[in-house]
Amino acid sequence: MELFNWEQIREEHVGALQTRKVIHTPKTTIVRLVSKSGVKVPWHQHPHEQVTILLAGCFRFEVDGKTAELRAGEVLRVPPDVPHEAEALEDSLTIEIFTPPREDWMEKSQETRQ
Repeated sequence: MELFNWEQIREEHVGALQTRKVIHTPKTTIVRLVSKSGVKVPWHQHPHEQVTILLAGCFRFEVDGKTAELRAGEVLRVPPDVPHEAEALEDSLTIEIFTPPREDWMEKSQETRQ
């Protein structure tokens, strides 16, 4: 068993309006993402399945020609290799789960544990 505490994980600045904390496990990457209203995540795609859980705020996603506005308590799945973009319509807090793990983030996201 492993126990993680978000308060003990190093915060990374993704940009001026966004920060993240990342946990990597052998089969999953879990991200706590804090986004200020107006932040935009441009079109991109990756080989990972992405599950986004909106805890607070509002985020608009465009995925595969469809638009969805997520609000607190809603969950969105983005299949692997599907282009998508997103925009925070309000200050937001999300948990994002990627499988397989985001190896492209592992070197940048070393956990700090006490």
